[in-house]
Amino acid sequence: MGIFKRMKEDMDVVFEQDPAARSYVEVFLTYSGLHAIWAHRIAHFFFNRRMFFIARAVSQVSRFVTGIEVHPGAKIGRKLFIDHGMGVVIGETCEIGDNVTLFQGVTLGGTGKEKGKRHPTVKDNAMITTGAKVLGNITIGNSSKVGAGSVVLKDIPDHSTVVGVPGQIVIQNGKKLRKNLDHHKLPDPVADRCEKLQQEIDQLKVEIAELKGVKQRGDHDL
Repeated sequence: MGIFKRMKEDMDVVFEQDPAARSYVEVFLTYSGLHAIWAHRIAHFFFNRRMFFIARAVSQVSRFVTGIEVHPGAKIGRKLFIDHGMGVVIGETCEIGDNVTLFQGVTLGGTGKEKGKRHPTVKDNAMITTGAKVLGNITIGNSSKVGAGSVVLKDIPDHSTVVGVPGQIVIQNGKKLRKNLDHHKLPDPVADRCEKLQQEIDQLKVEIAELKGVKQRGDHDL
């Protein structure tokens, strides 16, 4: 695919994913996620030719301009969409498939100073939402979703939804998953637990009130 067709494809993805996009001129000039992807392709070109300083220089200029830090060594597939993008970090050995969506504040990072593959692999059609941290040499499966603010430290199977700290699989293989699940409506196991605790507290209050009533009637009889 030629460079201009590839750029056109990148902009078309924005229109597919972002209802706020109004024109190609607006998208071309103002979408930082798009600029970061284009800059990464240049940096990755130099990185693959072992021109590491130039590659890092390009990536740092992009980081300064867009607020998105993508290491030149990261491997990124087609149709990546970075929404807003401020604070997104993508590590050196990350591998991102096709049709992946990342929201602002996402980190695809490492967990230490180990060599070799130390950053996540994100497979096709995955969605990683606002503020999520995916750390280490782990895999996010095809069409899986990571909820906002989650911290993922283990492999996630295909077609799964993960939420929480640490991340827990709450939906897998289509069970309870609604089609086109909105990222802001993901299940919240912490909130569910708090609701259950509140119900238990309410029940205890009722029982205490009943016991007080029995005691008061007994005192009155005396």
